Amino acid sequence: MNGRLAATSLESAALKGNPLGDPSTRTLTVYLPPGYDALDARFPTVYFLHPFMSSGASWTQASTFAMTVPERLDALVTAGTIPPVIGVFPDGATRMGGTQWNDTPAIGRYQRYLVGEVVVFVDSAYRTVPKASSRAVVGRSSGGYGALLAGRDHPEVFGHVGSNAGDAYFEYCYLPDFPKAAGTFLKAGGYEPWYREMLARAAQTKMRGEDPTALNILAMAASYSSKAGAALGLELPMDPDSGRLREDVFARWLREDPVRYARTHAASLRKLGSVYLECGTRDEYNMRWGTRMIAAALSEAQVPVTHEEFDDGHGGTNYRFDRMLSFLVPRMGL
Repeated sequence: MNGRLAATSLESAALKGNPLGDPSTRTLTVYLPPGYDALDARFPTVYFLHPFMSSGASWTQASTFAMTVPERLDALVTAGTIPPVIGVFPDGATRMGGTQWNDTPAIGRYQRYLVGEVVVFVDSAYRTVPKASSRAVVGRSSGGYGALLAGRDHPEVFGHVGSNAGDAYFEYCYLPDFPKAAGTFLKAGGYEPWYREMLARAAQTKMRGEDPTALNILAMAASYSSKAGAALGLELPMDPDSGRLREDVFARWLREDPVRYARTHAASLRKLGSVYLECGTRDEYNMRWGTRMIAAALSEAQVPVTHEEFDDGHGGTNYRFDRMLSFLVPRMGL
């Protein structure tokens, strides 16, 4: 790379004492563009939120053939395709498989960590342009969901948002997996026994084929339907014995669906400078349709949105950040 990566440990007050016992000290990786050390200039900043079942370190893990996202960012800057920009890669890995980058009593305060600590630290430690119009938050899958949520809740912090196949239209992306997860939990005698056994088994050997689907539904329940005093601090959206949909619980999930809040929070979203949404036409989790619905709702609400599709699925899509960054970064004012 022509630029360089810097890594630091950031102690988080927001994550301290989180219910899963996950570490509150996290590694924060920062990409600094070519010339950063020799110049006295300030730079716009892009925050990258990783997907579920991943971590901040995943952005820099080398592949035999493909470039990492920091390498792609560096190539875009070096070629002059985008202006020089700082890239920030926070870590949201948890013992529940990840985070939706929200604040939930069952997992932890990951949006507060991002907005109130990571952004504040980066602005103090590096030569950023410390204003919303010069900050973008982007992400893939759960990270794309988190990016949209951060833009909704904090347009005073992030002026630009990019989502690569972010979770949306929960009837399509989650609901088909409810009966599968219910069967896994029933076989184990409940979701809490299954979770404890899965953690032990994964540490000793590896996850079973049905485990990721069950874990995803469990984590989403922890994100969208937490409940104080319940096992693992959450309520499932389906009855554990019959598998019947709990419509009151699922309604709590739907309030957090970007397809819904694109309309209910339109006034906040209109404060954004730009929103870029993309998805694959063959997305295995049906995100294509939710992404289309968000784009339509934002457009109707007069939120500045650009929507694109790729002939691809849900995984192995880091190359698509080239297009997202090429669109967003030139729009980030200094």
